[in-house]
Amino acid sequence: MALQTPVLFCIFNRPELTRQVFAAIRRQRPKALLVVQDGPRPDREGEAELVAKARRVVEEVDWDCEVRTHFADENLGCKRRMATGISWGFELFERLIILEDDCLPSDSFFGYCDSLLNRFDENENVMMISGNNFLPKSHSPHSYYFSKWTHIWGWASWRRAWRKFDVEMSDWATVRELNWLDSFCCDEAELEHWNSIFDRQHAGLIDTWDFSWMYNCWRQHGLTVLPHRNLVTNIGFGDSATHTIDASSPLANMPRFELGPLLHPAQVTRNVIADAISWNQIFKPKPNLESNARSKDAHRWNWWPRTRRAAS
Repeated sequence: MALQTPVLFCIFNRPELTRQVFAAIRRQRPKALLVVQDGPRPDREGEAELVAKARRVVEEVDWDCEVRTHFADENLGCKRRMATGISWGFELFERLIILEDDCLPSDSFFGYCDSLLNRFDENENVMMISGNNFLPKSHSPHSYYFSKWTHIWGWASWRRAWRKFDVEMSDWATVRELNWLDSFCCDEAELEHWNSIFDRQHAGLIDTWDFSWMYNCWRQHGLTVLPHRNLVTNIGFGDSATHTIDASSPLANMPRFELGPLLHPAQVTRNVIADAISWNQIFKPKPNLESNARSKDAHRWNWWPRTRRAAS
């Protein structure tokens, strides 16, 4: 049966990874496939051909499918390309499943997203559905739980949530003075960390979009649905990546699982305990990285689970 929710597929210059993720999408036969791609950088020899090869992969649609493309003629960079590409997708459709070219999903990821997009369609408190769980064991007796963490290695959302997205975080300077962030952080170290990250993001020192997305979700007191076991693995760690360069990272090539019939929690309430464990075990900067907290390369921290096409 064809997947009802449109898939937005973000690609760049890694055709072999693109092919693997495209194969997972092809098995689901979505009725609509949207493809977003950044343009090659003129100073990178051979990149134009890699961009062309990746584009040819997604031309291999062999099922009944509405295909739309949004290809950049020049390189926009991660922040602008992803923000404008996702916005374009939500101009066309009310809901989307979003995958990047190195986010390889399990087959059940798609049905999980499709089902929960329907279930929480009118619940303004739920901002997104993620396929990621980076914790080593489940912290929920149900198929999923509600979290503050806006993991984007395979996710889904609605136009009604994305329209609240402001990539420039234009109100941050005012909000920062209100101690608003305290309620999202489990200790002073986390508060200091996110104040620093949001300062840099607002100042335009980090070329990414997902910190802005997290900020905007938090501003709405929004929740993310996380599966009780990981459904998507990042296969893009290594030298060809921009941020996920450490192939020895415990987040690289994580196992992915299949979900059976969904067991729903009774209440839409954030799992504060699981969120605190995630901060302490997964996201809290390691001692040898503390000195990088305010450096120009803070956005390259390998512990933060973000994926980028190679320097898009």
